[in-house]
Amino acid sequence: MVELLRMVADVAPTEATVLITGPPGTGKELIAHAIHANSARKGKPFVKVHVGALPEGLFERELFGHVKGAYTDAREDRPGRFAVADGGTLFLDEIGTIGPAQQVKLLRVLQEGEFEPLGSTHTRKVDVRVVAATNADLKAEIAAGRFREDLYYRLNVVEIQMPALRERAEDILLLAERFLKNFATKNRKPVTGFDDDAKQALLDYEWPGNVRELENVIERAVILARGEKISMRELPLRAGDGAGPALGVDALGECTLEELERAMVERALKEHKGNVSRAAQALGLSRAALYRRMEKFGLG
Repeated sequence: MVELLRMVADVAPTEATVLITGPPGTGKELIAHAIHANSARKGKPFVKVHVGALPEGLFERELFGHVKGAYTDAREDRPGRFAVADGGTLFLDEIGTIGPAQQVKLLRVLQEGEFEPLGSTHTRKVDVRVVAATNADLKAEIAAGRFREDLYYRLNVVEIQMPALRERAEDILLLAERFLKNFATKNRKPVTGFDDDAKQALLDYEWPGNVRELENVIERAVILARGEKISMRELPLRAGDGAGPALGVDALGECTLEELERAMVERALKEHKGNVSRAAQALGLSRAALYRRMEKFGLG
């Protein structure tokens, strides 16, 4: 972690384009946020785009925007992500998944700092720092003819490699404490730390899901915690187990139904980004019933 933070500290104040590589869930977005927060652009927008989730037909519209009348449903001008991020940082996640046509359009913006919104003949200039991330081997993609070499070098002025969490044992407790503090505040729980057995379990576990899995485990543990310290009751992890953590019978047996209900409601709302209709459907409840539970648990 120390070496990684030093690299972030070195690159953040510059204007260099950064490529963050590593397995899924290793914390690439956290590093992108850290680069932005420690740059001269920190007072400007940090905009994230999961480009791998964009169908080819939406790529140009999402990144470059459109003008009124550009297509049938375009009833008004809409700025794209590059325009929204002007002066700030644009984080392009899963960059290794975009197709050839998308790569050409992205390369032009990186080279010239300009683009035309869909349906417009007016060229717009922007001042955007791009940080990209991928879990793909882009050199192998170049060799296979699926990724442009010139785009690779535009993106990879500086590369930050994120190793798997199991290779960064010194980071596990540091990250766990950070997540615990955040989730304790968010859930209004008086949880202050981990007991010794819980700390050892965190260190012994293989973490196949990397930082993302660790964050999920700590959030669940905080929600289920009944005292100031998280114990093995909330962390049923087995050393060397790669199947992923699960709540054990003991954990469920000592947890009240009200605590479980609250955890389920919070999880459904989080997974559906606060959309009450979708969360209610996922829980098998009516909207009115879910609203009653949200009021009961102070989740409004």
